[in-house]
Amino acid sequence: MASHGQQQKSYQQYHQNRHHHQYHYQQHQKKRKMNLMPIKLNRRRFYLCLKVMLLFVVFGLYFVLLLRESMTAFSSNRMKAGVKSEAHKPPAEGRLARPAKSALHHKHHNHWAVASQHASSRESADSDQKQLAVAIAENHSTLNPVYEYSEELNAAAEADFNERRSVLWNVCADHRIIGKYPPNAWEFFISPGHGLAWCNIFKAASSTWMYYFNLLGGYDIRFLQRTRSSPIDLARKRFPRPSTAELNDYLSNTISFLIVREPFERLVSAYRNKLEGCRNKYYKLLGEQIVKRFRKKPKEGSKPVSRKYPKGPTFREFLEFLVAHYKSGGRFDEHWSPVYSFCTPCSINFTLIAKVETFQRDSEYIIRQAGLETLLLNKLPRSRMRTITNRAASNTRNLTPRYFSQIDERLLTEVLEIYQLDFELFGYNSTKYYSYVQDSIEEG
Repeated sequence: MASHGQQQKSYQQYHQNRHHHQYHYQQHQKKRKMNLMPIKLNRRRFYLCLKVMLLFVVFGLYFVLLLRESMTAFSSNRMKAGVKSEAHKPPAEGRLARPAKSALHHKHHNHWAVASQHASSRESADSDQKQLAVAIAENHSTLNPVYEYSEELNAAAEADFNERRSVLWNVCADHRIIGKYPPNAWEFFISPGHGLAWCNIFKAASSTWMYYFNLLGGYDIRFLQRTRSSPIDLARKRFPRPSTAELNDYLSNTISFLIVREPFERLVSAYRNKLEGCRNKYYKLLGEQIVKRFRKKPKEGSKPVSRKYPKGPTFREFLEFLVAHYKSGGRFDEHWSPVYSFCTPCSINFTLIAKVETFQRDSEYIIRQAGLETLLLNKLPRSRMRTITNRAASNTRNLTPRYFSQIDERLLTEVLEIYQLDFELFGYNSTKYYSYVQDSIEEG
């Protein structure tokens, strides 16, 4: 019995110890959980703080970037303040008469009263600046430029822009055509938000600036590189054709510019691209009509001559068509329309007159004057550089004498009647073409 009582007692003692250990274990677990709770809370706070710090860093970097671009635009706008505040003031006759004084002109000279005297007195000084501009331009490419700024190049460009305006308005005054041709608002691309107004002259680096305006219109670079849509159609979706009244309003608040090209080089480029060989399907019908009307047929009784004619019109036939079209008072196609009637520079006070011959330098000057370096500089895709920038311009310049050797002096004189004013307005030499042509061409 005693042993049974001891066993029962030890059994009870065992259960008491077991309950005691379980109680202590539970208490230990509770204490452990209580100790871990602050650790978990601290981890959550740590991750939350880390996220907040990362957000602050991201927003800080974004703010610094915006501030940097704003400062760049502000400094550029200060540089062009003189141009935009003075050059865009409407002249006395609704901006259709005399150019307003601007930062591109000397402030202490009246442009109209002393234009010729001013040009002659600056001839020697400008010649030095021109030589400097040529030397710099030969070693300076701005089609895909590095972000750099040259004071010498900028000064040379500004001197050229000043002289071009002076020459243009003197010729307009000499020929008494100031305000004669109504502004052709239809051909303008205007971006008020970027302060630019451009009259698009076809076959004069128009592809490059069409690409630039598509960038200003918000198109993605990758989209522009792969799309098959016409650049001009894309641009017109973002920059609709303005009315004459809208153009007149916009010109007072924008940098207006056009890009010109040596008239006969532009003519040869248009012929080669649109009519030679009838390769362009949109101009094939016109080419066939020119051949039908202007190709000379052998005279009756003359000996048959085995002559192989090209598929499309010859350059001579093309020029014969232009002369006949001009004499009939017809409207010219935009690719060979004279600039004096197409962009009406004697009726619109353009801020800047750029040239294909100094295109890279002039384009960068325009971009910097508008404060658009970040948006446009170094944005042309190298894969399509030749297409966009009309790199064939130098090739056309070399081929132009050969094309004009196909015509005679009579035809040259008639064609010059159409384009002579463009030669004079923009300071190009037309007399050299008489050395290229033949004295006469036998008919038949």
